[in-house]
Amino acid sequence: MSKVLVIGHKNPDTDSIASAITYAYLKQQIGVDAEAVRLGNISKETAYALETFGFEAPRLIEKASPEVSQVILVDHNEKQQSVDDLDEVQVTEVIDHHRIANFQTNDPLYYRAEPVGCTATILNKLFKEHGVGIPKDIAGLMLSAIVSDSLLFKSPTFTAEDQKAAEELAELAEVNAAEYGLAMLKAGADLSATPVNELVRLDAKEFSFGDVKIEIAQVNAVDLQDILGRQAELEELLLQVIEQKNLDLFLFVVTDIINSDSVIIALGKEAERAGSAFNVSFNNNSALLKGIVSRKKQIVPVLTEALS
Repeated sequence: MSKVLVIGHKNPDTDSIASAITYAYLKQQIGVDAEAVRLGNISKETAYALETFGFEAPRLIEKASPEVSQVILVDHNEKQQSVDDLDEVQVTEVIDHHRIANFQTNDPLYYRAEPVGCTATILNKLFKEHGVGIPKDIAGLMLSAIVSDSLLFKSPTFTAEDQKAAEELAELAEVNAAEYGLAMLKAGADLSATPVNELVRLDAKEFSFGDVKIEIAQVNAVDLQDILGRQAELEELLLQVIEQKNLDLFLFVVTDIINSDSVIIALGKEAERAGSAFNVSFNNNSALLKGIVSRKKQIVPVLTEALS
């Protein structure tokens, strides 16, 4: 059987990287020549998880077709979030927990999408279904993904299935989930020295709502002023991205992991409509969204309804 690449989304977060490594490992255990790769730089949070459990970051690629004819997508399905030459390879599997949009294939495939908070929760089931045990280090990575996507179990995306998986994986990884999770989030939330051009790309995803094209970037922080204190510099860069990609809206979300709120910075011709969708008024292009921490469940659905 020819080699297959396991790919998370562009601007990868911890779930994207951890799930690629985890699923590639599972496929290897059942006889598939699989390799995890990444489509962008890893964050401090992800680096902390990788170092803690003894993993190297997957190698970086821009295109898949020069080396393989088949790929597996994890933690995403939308074309604009995937490898640049997706049309030139066969997608054989998708393991995801997001909306399904902008995606089609020429051939049948295995598609596993569940309304849970993290791709790692689905992978936890797949290990059991294949009768493959989860090693301590892989369990730690999977737990890291759940902690990240749920903001330490506080996100509205966090389900009973995620809770069960987290408890099982913490036991296998031999860590206290709450203590380890807080340390990991804090490691990723120190953004005081991170250049703004990196902040914009840390966890950014493009979406299409009808004819409206937007990008939403999200970063987690303990001290919001690490980010908001550089707003002028940040906005200058966001305007460049809007022009380069011909976006109608760039929404930059700064999430307070302590208080579980977010501040958004909105630029582009659809900014006012975005504000109206959340019932907020912008002051200096920014607004507070109380109790909102999830892009997937609390931001994207609202914008889908308002901008489609």
